[in-house]
Amino acid sequence: METSHSTRERRANILQELQNQPEVSVSELSNKFRVSEVTIRKDLNELKRRNLVTRIRGGALRIPEISAGADIAIKEKQLYHFKEKRAIGKLAASLIRENETIILDSGTTTLEIAKNLDSFRDLTIITNAINIAVELSNYNRFTVILLGGRLRQSSLSTVGPLAESTLKIFYCDKLFLGVDSFNMEEGVSTPNIEEANINQTMMSMSKETIAVLDSSKFNKRSFTFIAPVNKINTIVTDKGIPTEIKSQLKRMNIQLYTAEQ
Repeated sequence: METSHSTRERRANILQELQNQPEVSVSELSNKFRVSEVTIRKDLNELKRRNLVTRIRGGALRIPEISAGADIAIKEKQLYHFKEKRAIGKLAASLIRENETIILDSGTTTLEIAKNLDSFRDLTIITNAINIAVELSNYNRFTVILLGGRLRQSSLSTVGPLAESTLKIFYCDKLFLGVDSFNMEEGVSTPNIEEANINQTMMSMSKETIAVLDSSKFNKRSFTFIAPVNKINTIVTDKGIPTEIKSQLKRMNIQLYTAEQ
């Protein structure tokens, strides 16, 4: 019997297939993932219900690229670039040191960091993401601080003046910032103004800001500005980062880590 995790991973891989080609067929996906065509049809119908693919007879089509300014629900985001995010999360977790106080911003990539903390015994972790706090509760040994505020259902994050004022009483070693859009000239940005405000507060209370993002986020701009690129200390991404951006980051002395899938 399939687990929900294997189903989610397979659907993420179907979307990855559609990143590489405009169309997929039920039969080829059935052979690739070694499941029945009925299962694949269920996958494609669910992805269609979420407006992630266009269904056609015998398969599915890639939908046009999502606008960088769109505020996509986290349950949809987690299906995109699943393998890259998992590798980035594992690599980013290796930058943490024992006894540190860190902030984990909301997001699907920062959630992957939370899943890779088994080697640590003593951390203080602040987050505004309910799903990340739940993930951290599984360790039973960290001090986890969940910020209050207004709940954004699409991101499962808390935002607003209450969350921002609480943040201002903490001095933190590292912020792991989830980035929706990254542009060398126009900085890092997000679709939601309240998310941008709390991200700015997170940065102001942290010694080091580490941006975690898959390479699809580069050369894009969202609705709300967070910070210029020179306010980022470190970037963790995947091998798809454009060569010209790698060169620019090196000239700016911004540390770059690229994760292997």
